[in-house]
Amino acid sequence: MHSCAGELAIAASVLRAGGVVAYATESCFGLGCDPRDRQAVMRVLRIKGRSVGKGLILIAANIEQLESYVARFPRKALTTWPGPYTWLLEPSPSAPRWIRGQHPRIAVRVTDHAQAAALCQVAGMALVSTSANRAGERPARSYREVQRRLRAELDYVLRGRIGDLKTPTPITDAATGKIVRSA
Repeated sequence: MHSCAGELAIAASVLRAGGVVAYATESCFGLGCDPRDRQAVMRVLRIKGRSVGKGLILIAANIEQLESYVARFPRKALTTWPGPYTWLLEPSPSAPRWIRGQHPRIAVRVTDHAQAAALCQVAGMALVSTSANRAGERPARSYREVQRRLRAELDYVLRGRIGDLKTPTPITDAATGKIVRSA
């Protein structure tokens, strides 16, 4: 079940207002916010119990939504997008430090998950995308599971269905070719 346009509009409005939203992604529900909003990002990290040093992934509906975060897009990344592939790329000087954490590169993906891409499109921005769970717990894989475990701490939970991936998207460092997280 994909959410209706009205629910997407509500979620996008919450994101633009600095809120935290849960939404379906390729393998699980994700927690998202405006990556430029430091307070919202810190709130996502508090909900998860995650250190800012670990860094966060950004997802987008298209390359243009990532241009202010990434210095350049190598061809090998572009050939995998849209798709379930996360790349570590050289950050632009304007990329917020709180997204990279202690890492020299920024993790980004142009998603092919229809609802996640639609949410980025309607919100008009790339989004933070980290699994909807507290550190040490398994990621929530359904709307009902997010509601049960995290609803009290979120501003909105967008109804939706996760994609077919059984594991999180692989992460590859574009500079070295090293696979940082395998599928």
